[in-house]
Amino acid sequence: MAKVDLTIVTPSFNKVSFIEQTIQSVLTQRGDFTFEYIVIDGGSTDGTLDILKKYEGQLQWVSEPDEGMYDALNKGFRQAQGEIVASLDADDVYTPNAFQTVLAYFRRHPDINWVYGKCRIVDEDGREIKQWITAYKNLLLRHYSYRVLLCENFISAPTVFFRRKVFDEVGYFDTRFKLAADYEYWLRLGQRYPAGAIDEYLAHFRSYGGSTSNPRYREQFAEELRIAALYTTNRVILIAHYLNYLKIVGVYSLLRSLDGQL
Repeated sequence: MAKVDLTIVTPSFNKVSFIEQTIQSVLTQRGDFTFEYIVIDGGSTDGTLDILKKYEGQLQWVSEPDEGMYDALNKGFRQAQGEIVASLDADDVYTPNAFQTVLAYFRRHPDINWVYGKCRIVDEDGREIKQWITAYKNLLLRHYSYRVLLCENFISAPTVFFRRKVFDEVGYFDTRFKLAADYEYWLRLGQRYPAGAIDEYLAHFRSYGGSTSNPRYREQFAEELRIAALYTTNRVILIAHYLNYLKIVGVYSLLRSLDGQL
């Protein structure tokens, strides 16, 4: 079997409005690398399958019931042949040259097992929004530490790439968590390996009323708080995380109120 440098896995369910943009952001990547693309669809009924069929031969896909996004990701990760693995939701997109940037970083740093980068937030039409959140995360990105990560999840999931070999040591996503299993995985990775930070934009995260995290932000951030408590008993850190929880929920609530969405 030919060497595969990178595997991207996309979990999909009824995202027909965006998934073709997601697919194209993967398939148009160019550089001195090989990659495979796997889409795990949960049984979409909105026309998503017609789009997937258009790209037959350029990606692998399956459509069948699953137990949610993280179950779908685990299915894809178990199939992955690439040395480096990443996930991209069916409404997010990579920036041009993201793969080349990430793989060059791993080649320069053979001791690093996972990396993350900068991420813009965009709306349904791809326009950048919430730049102040991006600026805040970018500030934390430059000063990564495991203690800071325990206090607050500042890592944007679409920018995370890791070596496939970590599955043998830390396993896969914990599907008991429905909204923040990625944060639990970052903490699991961070216990064992230092993270590499790439000071470049690697992806755009789409924020809108139908996205997974947006309508359930209180539940998501509460789940992150519970997850942090699984990885530390340090009261100062847990209090800091709780204060961050109150801060983030308060800001999101204010924003939704101003948008007339409450």
